[in-house]
Amino acid sequence: MKIITLRVGLALLLFTVALSAFSDDGGIKSELATSAAVAELQTRWATAQYAEDKSQQEHDFESLLLRANNMISAEPDNPDFYVWRGIIKASYAGVKGGLGALSLVREAKIDLEQAIALGGGTLQAAARTSLGSLYFQMPGWPIGFGSDKKAETYLLEGLAMAPDDIDSNYFYALYLIDQRRGEKARQYLERAYTAPRRLGRDFADQERRREVLELITEQQKEK
Repeated sequence: MKIITLRVGLALLLFTVALSAFSDDGGIKSELATSAAVAELQTRWATAQYAEDKSQQEHDFESLLLRANNMISAEPDNPDFYVWRGIIKASYAGVKGGLGALSLVREAKIDLEQAIALGGGTLQAAARTSLGSLYFQMPGWPIGFGSDKKAETYLLEGLAMAPDDIDSNYFYALYLIDQRRGEKARQYLERAYTAPRRLGRDFADQERRREVLELITEQQKEK
């Protein structure tokens, strides 16, 4: 049975403000507000995910989840908020463990599916990468909803939408390693390691590269 190790940084793509999509000041202000809110979730997630004080993580994720809930209550049709709430729930599950983790992962799946159904936003690739990651890290029926086939489908969709992104390459590499396809995984780990830095994501990128390098080192030792 697979172990749920959901360091779902899942996803977490280039953060841009598409001001050209709006022709009025109200639209621009709305987009800027959304971008600032997403940036807040991204920054707080990275702080919680990679905290040195692991005893504080559960409290930090609980607080962050409440913040994401409030954002969705204010803007229930914003797909980017659902992506981040899904990522937060999955990461929280990895910290919490136990039966409570399973319910959080199921809720994360629903949030990511909702983001995809809504469409739009700036994080559609992240939604697919994150959902694919959940499918291969979760056990299958009757305990969970894990499916290697669905995992690869979503991960490849995420890669197609963001081929140079650090997370889309990293999580597809994890999937390939899980499938014992280490040789193929190596090329995606190398792409992840050399991926362009993301705006406002310096700390998250630093920690993700560290994880990538650890995997590359492990693979080299196994040869």
